[in-house]
Amino acid sequence: MSAPPATAAGVLAGELWQAVAHGDEYAAVEIAHGALADGVGEETLLLDVIAAVQDRVGREWAAARLTVAQEHAATAVSDRVITALVQGRRRETGPGRAVRGRVTVCCAAGEWHALPARLVAEVLRLRGWRVDHLGAHTPTPHLVAHLHRTGSEAVLLSCSLATRLPAAHAAVTACQAVGVPVLAGGGAFGPDGRHAHALGADGWAPDARAAAAVLDKGVPPPDPAAARQVVDDLPHLADQEYTFVARSRSRLVGQTLTDLEDRLPALRSRSDAQRERTAEDLDHIVGFLATALYVDDPALFTTFLCWTADVLEARRVPSHSVVTALGVLGGRLRDFPRARRLLHDGAAALAGHALLPAPAP
Repeated sequence: MSAPPATAAGVLAGELWQAVAHGDEYAAVEIAHGALADGVGEETLLLDVIAAVQDRVGREWAAARLTVAQEHAATAVSDRVITALVQGRRRETGPGRAVRGRVTVCCAAGEWHALPARLVAEVLRLRGWRVDHLGAHTPTPHLVAHLHRTGSEAVLLSCSLATRLPAAHAAVTACQAVGVPVLAGGGAFGPDGRHAHALGADGWAPDARAAAAVLDKGVPPPDPAAARQVVDDLPHLADQEYTFVARSRSRLVGQTLTDLEDRLPALRSRSDAQRERTAEDLDHIVGFLATALYVDDPALFTTFLCWTADVLEARRVPSHSVVTALGVLGGRLRDFPRARRLLHDGAAALAGHALLPAPAP
């Protein structure tokens, strides 16, 4: 069945948003079932309605219009709607229908944003594939053991948070070592898939429809004899800067927090909860710094910093302290030229970044 006009999908997304934002899973499921009854295709519901609503959930959280608890509740409702669609599909089709092949869909180790992977899994099932959906946070050894046991033809690896790219890289090389190709997807790999290509993935797809198209064409299996090491893909890692920052992450966060309080005495008067949130922000900054060192991409770090500045301002937290934190980190990493260059670029990007307006009180 052809997809309805984009405006129709937009109307449905607006209706579903109201239910999701209020945590009303019953209303959300009724909207989805009503759309099916009206002839809207299930793939359209998954990708043009549910996925669109989930994108809005993320934007609303970043703009401080949803709390963390509300964001989690909204995501749970979206997941419940998908489950309701799948249950209805099984009643209609029944088990045992012919399949095109077997693939595995999973998230990289440490990646807990599982909804994008689930959307991919359900779209592929609609298109006739047998899908083993392993869900969030799939440790690489468990993934490889699964491949040995099932004989999957390909792995579709999802990664939304860029700090999970080193784990995704480990998964790519491990799967290829046992002869299984990897198709990467998710925001962490960049809008053009640059990080998927840099990490040696066999393919990249920006969304579920594109992933299905790649599988239709076929992904040739890699040569297990051509096993490679991390530095074969990323020779800049030989300088050990990533290794030092990643292994020193907790210490760097603690030292930076102490130094910030020396430079900005007002921070000392903050509550324990506020200091904990500051430490969390610093931990994210160091984590993204390490990841940018791993893939050697300054844009990954500067984009994150500008997004962080917007998020802080939306919560009425002055973002200028981020620039101060970068300077403190630079002092701690004075012997690491790539890291210092990234920190300098980050400060420059923040200086030229036009902050989004804070929400009205």
